[in-house]
This record gives sequence, structure tokens and C-alpha cells, in this order.
Amino acid sequence: MAITTEDIKLLRESTGAGILDCKKALQETDGNIDQAIEFLRKKGLAAASKKASREANEGLVSAHISADGLLGVLVEVNCETDFVARTEDFQAFVAAVVQQVANQAEAANVETLLAAPFMGDSNKTVAEKLTETIAKLGENMVIRRVARFELPAAGGMLDSYIHTGGRVGVLVDVAGGSAGDSKFAGLVHDIALQIAAASPRYVSPADVPAEAIEAEKAIYQAQLAEDKKPDNIKERIIEGKLKKWYEEVALVEQPFVKDNDLTIAKLLEKVGKELGGEIKVRRFARFELGAS
Repeated sequence: MAITTEDIKLLRESTGAGILDCKKALQETDGNIDQAIEFLRKKGLAAASKKASREANEGLVSAHISADGLLGVLVEVNCETDFVARTEDFQAFVAAVVQQVANQAEAANVETLLAAPFMGDSNKTVAEKLTETIAKLGENMVIRRVARFELPAAGGMLDSYIHTGGRVGVLVDVAGGSAGDSKFAGLVHDIALQIAAASPRYVSPADVPAEAIEAEKAIYQAQLAEDKKPDNIKERIIEGKLKKWYEEVALVEQPFVKDNDLTIAKLLEKVGKELGGEIKVRRFARFELGAS
């Protein structure tokens, strides 16, 4: 059958594929739009597989807090270039992924998210939609990380912060107050800014895995191996180095970026006294493009 310009236009709008690819797909399927879409999807899979080995370290980190403040989402989607990261198609895909994670509790990790039906078209999985977008934009893309926090019954507040045009994003859960209290809300936002700026890996030293501590100690022991100091002095040096390391990796041990005379632990204690309760950071997620 004859392939019309209108058929090609319709197929192109449905798939985002190029004009010649749409024309060929319609010719291969005798003008059947549904079969042509499937044909292009299969072609997209082949194209995506060639791109999958290419490095994807650009992209976008995006966050969402629900209107009631009870749910927070943080997502990182990578592509190869900043040019593609700024395109409307890429940003629309990221926004769709954020909404998918927000609306589906089972999509709280990348594996289950990719296997889930895509909310914008339940005939496709998220993985298939990702592949289509890869074929359309011509770059490898990866949904790298997702975080999904729901406030527990004990209450508290969720906040998010996106820094430097989506290169760094933070989601944080803090107990001890409510979003309706401006002083508490201001503190929670300051904590989000702190996490973005100072890159902690854990909330407190108690959260640091024993194997990470032992690995750090081993480094210090190797540094002191040739030192002639007595073992008890070496131990004190190692403990001092560990304390300094905790100030880097544990949020509550870090100096507050807005007032270096206060640690985050002291800041939480200070504001807690002002509000008449205990304030505690329960958890956080920090995503930085390309970082592990």
C-alpha cells in the first residue's frame, strides 16, 4: 500500500524516530502503524545496545517532595553530554521517572523501576521507554540511582535541594519538628545545604560500617609502619586521624558550613533546645553526577 506523508508524520510523533526510519518501518509493515512502532522499538533496541558501552557521566539529578510533605524522591539519570542533558526530551524522561518513583513504592530501586510498566504508556516497561529515548537522542543513557523516603508515623520533615543545575541533589529526613515550624524548616533546609556542600557519607560515626573503619585504620597503620614511636603513641595518633576522618564522612561531626564554630551535632542540639525537643537526622541521600 502507498505510504502517505500523514502516516510518516503520525509515526514520527509516536516514536520520535527519524523520517527515513519511519518511512522504512511503514514499508516493512505494509503501513500498519502499530506494527511499525514495534519495528522501530526493535530497531531502537539494536541501536541502544551499540551505545550501551559508552560512558554516561553527564545528565541530571532531580528531586520531588509531595504536596503533603510525606514523600520525597531523588533520581539520577545519566547521559553522555551536557548538550543532551539540556534537551527537552531528556528532561521530560527524567521528570517522568521521578513521578514514577513517587507514585510506585515498588519502584524504590533501579532494578524494579526498570521492570515496571511505564506510567506514560503501560504497554512498555520503563526499560523499554529508556531504550526508545536512547535511540531518539543518540546517546547512551542510564538510570543510575533512585531514593524514595516516606515519613514514618513519628513525623518530622523531608526536604530536598538541587545544586549547580542538577549536578548535585540531596534528599534528607529529619525528626523532631514539623514543616509548619519555620525555625525547624529552616534548620532542615540548612542540613540539606550542608550535605550538598560537604559530601558526608554517613549520618554519624555509629553508622560507619566496621569494615570501613578497619580499612581506614589499616591505611594509618601503614603510614606509621616505619615510625619509631611506641605503639601506644601510634594508637593515639591513629585515633586522632580517625576523629578527623569522621569529621569528613559523618554529617553530625562536620563543622556547619554557615558557622564553623558549630558542628552539626551542636547545631541540632542548639535548635532542639530552642524548640523544646530532640532533633535528629534520620537519613539522607546525596547524588552527584558521575560519582559512585
